[in-house]
Amino acid sequence: MTLRPETPLLDQVDTPLDLRKLEPAQLRQLADELRAEMIDAVGSTGGHLGSGLGVVELTVALHYVFNTPQDRLIWDVGHQAYPHKIITGRRDRIRTLRQGGGLSGFTKRSESEYDPFGAAHSSTSISAGLGFAVANKLTGNPGKAIAVIGDGAMSAGMAYEAMNNAEQAGNRLVVILNDNDMSIAPPVGGLSAYLARLISSSEYLGLRSIASKLAKKLSRRVHQSLGKAEEYTRGMVTGGTLFEELGFYYVGPIDGHNLDHLLPVLENVRDSEQGPVLIHVVTQKGKGYAPAEESADKYHGVPKFDVVTGEKAKSKAGPPAYQNVFGETLAMLAQSDEKICAITAAMPSGTGVDKFAAAHPERAFDVGIAEQHGVTFAAGLAAQGMRPFAAIYSTFLQRAFDQIVHDVAIQNLPVRFAIDRAGLVGADGATHAGSFDLTYLATLPNMVVMSPSDEAELVHMTYTAAEYDDGPIAFRYPRGNGVGAAMPEVPQKLEIGKGRIVRGDEKGGKVAILSLGSRLAEALAAADTLVAKGLSTTVADLRFVKPLDADLIRKLATTHEVVVTVEEGSIGGLGAHVLTLASDEGLLDGGLKIRTLRLPDIFQDHDTPEKQYEQAGLNAPHIVETVLNALRHNSAGVEEARA
Repeated sequence: MTLRPETPLLDQVDTPLDLRKLEPAQLRQLADELRAEMIDAVGSTGGHLGSGLGVVELTVALHYVFNTPQDRLIWDVGHQAYPHKIITGRRDRIRTLRQGGGLSGFTKRSESEYDPFGAAHSSTSISAGLGFAVANKLTGNPGKAIAVIGDGAMSAGMAYEAMNNAEQAGNRLVVILNDNDMSIAPPVGGLSAYLARLISSSEYLGLRSIASKLAKKLSRRVHQSLGKAEEYTRGMVTGGTLFEELGFYYVGPIDGHNLDHLLPVLENVRDSEQGPVLIHVVTQKGKGYAPAEESADKYHGVPKFDVVTGEKAKSKAGPPAYQNVFGETLAMLAQSDEKICAITAAMPSGTGVDKFAAAHPERAFDVGIAEQHGVTFAAGLAAQGMRPFAAIYSTFLQRAFDQIVHDVAIQNLPVRFAIDRAGLVGADGATHAGSFDLTYLATLPNMVVMSPSDEAELVHMTYTAAEYDDGPIAFRYPRGNGVGAAMPEVPQKLEIGKGRIVRGDEKGGKVAILSLGSRLAEALAAADTLVAKGLSTTVADLRFVKPLDADLIRKLATTHEVVVTVEEGSIGGLGAHVLTLASDEGLLDGGLKIRTLRLPDIFQDHDTPEKQYEQAGLNAPHIVETVLNALRHNSAGVEEARA
């Protein structure tokens, strides 16, 4: 156990108002204390580490120079905002990060007035900032909007769509490009810092304005030529030509860890009439903590760790993670099928595509934070005869829904969607939960949708998808480790639209539980309780929500009194499709009772997955209670079932 760091200056700062009482010369010490506090806090809770460490000085400088919260500060992506949370009145709760009832791991409007916009997905800040800025302009509010965009978020098309319209905001919009992987500019030093101060100064901007007015009095062609010359001269020195073309006044690059460089530039931009402005800031992920500096990818998101050694808390040995099962299976299948390729959107290790890439680097593609492009890229590959797997988190695939419809489903192209993080995801909360994929995918003609009950089933579904060339096919699986199922030596090709009975039979009984996905273990546990109460129970693993196994459902519906569907998805998924089948075929006319268990119609806050599923009513006791209520058992029986 380590002692909490000493933070005498930080102890004086509860809000940015306190921060602004400090002298500029004190800010270096404050930043060091803020960094130490963040490391200690994340060490005790786990969470995103490297990105926040990289913006400590930037966080201090922004709150020192701008009048937050009247000036709206938007972090993109929100996991950069841990230092921001500490100095905006939430330090006393920082060690509750990502825990039930504690602080969110992202910015959240309901959490603080200093969080004007929730940001857990990426690349939204410039659009939102433009909205704030234009609203201020229309209402006469003097506040500015400052969008801090980093961690690869500038790779998404939405950021450029926003910049293309940003001129409407004038000087009320400031964009901070947090370049923390040196992807745009080389390391910067004193000369670039001097240039940044110069071109953001009122004197330079004044001269530029005078020159512009003079040029306008000349011919239009001369005016345009002079403007381009000035723009490209600065662009060659600073690298900002692209942003100038999009309507921004570009400043940078500058060292994001040097407060002597940051403060004067931010002050110049704050007071400038020029706008909108983009400030290019170069930072280092993990700055100030050696283990994170040396391995930025491994310290992007971390479990609890020892602050002194950097050693992470080790999880108990157990079954393989679903993402690794997928990646290894796909890599194995690609050994004998040269048409298989894999696409991910900035999540190679999170999706298991890194396993595939290690074996088949020429057929692995990381498109960056660009899910829309990734899906249509996969469609093009499929149209040319390849067998692409688009491996994307459920919550991120939402951003590419139009491409799934227009570019894949309508054209009936055999794109394989490997959808990770299906269902509830624990500490990342509502923004990252895979709640809706079953519903939005199963509405589409031509789409096949599967969900494995365990890691062995995932092997079979990966192989089934590889062999399926008749149109698009998707399979979705949860975050974390499998259940310990025996892994198959040889994958099986599943019959499309066919489920299986895993307990009981279709001949008859009191209760039939139709499970889809990883809640099968809970369905079987519920069956044990029901059988112990004298209620014969059949459990089916449907495997497919589309197409449904209509024959199996019809047989179970006509030979059981109660049918309960169980799924880890929102309303409109399996339960809705089973009810539609029952209604269309008149199965409800004979008194059959159908009950659907699914995720509740709310956005569930972050907590452990176990508590989230308990809150959602998707555990064995809730299944039992649903059955007993359907059979009109008395309350004593319900309480007994809960026990």
